[in-house]
Amino acid sequence: MKSVSNLVCVAMIPRSNDGAPRYPARCRARAGSCYSRGMALPDLNLLVTLDVLLAEGSVARAARRLNLSPSAMSRALARLREVTGDPLLVRAGRELVPTPRALELRGRVHHLVEEGAAVLRPVETLSPQHLARTFTLRSSEGFVETVGPGLIAAVTAQAPGVRLVFLPKPDKDSAPLRDGAVDLETGVVTPAMGPELRAQALFRDRFVAVVRPGHPLAAGMDNEQLTLDGYAAAAHVCVSRVGGGIGKDGGGKGPVDSALRALGVERRIVASVGGFAAALALARRSDLVATVPLRHTAALRDGLRALPLPFAAPEVTVSLLWHPRMDADPAHRWLRALVRDACAAALGGLDIPEDAAP
Repeated sequence: MKSVSNLVCVAMIPRSNDGAPRYPARCRARAGSCYSRGMALPDLNLLVTLDVLLAEGSVARAARRLNLSPSAMSRALARLREVTGDPLLVRAGRELVPTPRALELRGRVHHLVEEGAAVLRPVETLSPQHLARTFTLRSSEGFVETVGPGLIAAVTAQAPGVRLVFLPKPDKDSAPLRDGAVDLETGVVTPAMGPELRAQALFRDRFVAVVRPGHPLAAGMDNEQLTLDGYAAAAHVCVSRVGGGIGKDGGGKGPVDSALRALGVERRIVASVGGFAAALALARRSDLVATVPLRHTAALRDGLRALPLPFAAPEVTVSLLWHPRMDADPAHRWLRALVRDACAAALGGLDIPEDAAP
């Protein structure tokens, strides 16, 4: 990893003849405010060494990666064992395997090294036309179909060397953002998400009842509103990525069902699926009713009827999510701005337009 090797070159602390870190006088003067009297300042270079050792699982490979001799890397491992009070890597046949303590430290150490590299990296002036990078975005069904064409066109026009990878969002787990497997994500902010994540609102949305042309609920409704009794009595397909979406009593679990229960009403759910596309496909070829977000699924509802709900259901705000370590990255900031612009162009801005007809 280039950032690790660069960090070693940039952050190397001078040492005295006995190998101990030699800190500038101003750092020594401040030491009393950060550490107990008599406690030595830690050798932060050991974090880089530990990160590479845990990633490679081999003294020889780690030495090559940091341009050190195997003997120097062995001495560094010995110091790490002394400092942490743990063997960290133990021999199993011809291989070294991490101890439980090493597995516990691996993610934390890697994060610290990446943060240190980011702090020491100079701010670059972004030149999108020369940018060569792949960004991974995770979103629910409907977002790529609705916003994707405009976003891809804007990225291609400004940065022909950039590639976008769109992944489905099967859950609300924020680990892919923390681990760096995903650069950006869209979704509704919930308490289950990591509190450290950054979020910026993209657009607000409301739910509608979607049916096929000629559905009994839509028949003769040009001048009439869908009734609450008619909606509840119809057969419904609900969308839930986890837990089936149906409780033990047969009732739904989502915000639409919570709003209905507040009115003392239950809708008749006969099927549950994991995404909007599947729900709309069933509604297209049956008499099932799919209740989905209006703006989010705009590109998935071609040829279907979308009816306003006959009760007050909560609106949702779809946000752009990212990990704070990417805040200052110029290319990441550039892409975030393009996503916001693409949403505004495709959906007409943050708020639901007054004339946003189902």
